[in-house]
Amino acid sequence: MENPAARLTLLTICVADIARSAAFYEALGFRRKAHKAEGVAFFDAGGVILSLWSASEMAKDAGIAVEAKSGFRDVSLAWNVASPEEVDRAVARASAAGARTLKKPTTVFWGGYTAYFADPDDHIWEVAYNPTFPLSDDGRLMLPD
Repeated sequence: MENPAARLTLLTICVADIARSAAFYEALGFRRKAHKAEGVAFFDAGGVILSLWSASEMAKDAGIAVEAKSGFRDVSLAWNVASPEEVDRAVARASAAGARTLKKPTTVFWGGYTAYFADPDDHIWEVAYNPTFPLSDDGRLMLPD
């Protein structure tokens, strides 16, 4: 196959405490996989695997220095849902699991309904209902060509 399409198969976010963060993501409803893996946690994220790993181990593996991080890291993760009510429920679930709400659910200029929260390691998540990007029956985002 010549020039196969690039695919995002695994997304790793660095965390301070894998057990704490794994409990948080399980409380959000992500299904943990590969339970026997040590020093890392894997979750089924609907076609992509979400991985939690230590920042120092990631830096060592990549051959780079660990730098202190605070505030916005120029990346957000998104969780699209099928209705505004699901946004409200997802944010409530995240809050109950220990998330910090950054922006309460609100109608936005492009016609959707969104909210933002931060996980225990300050990774920013958007929960969004976008009426122009429908979801398939299995929850995958369907974008027009």
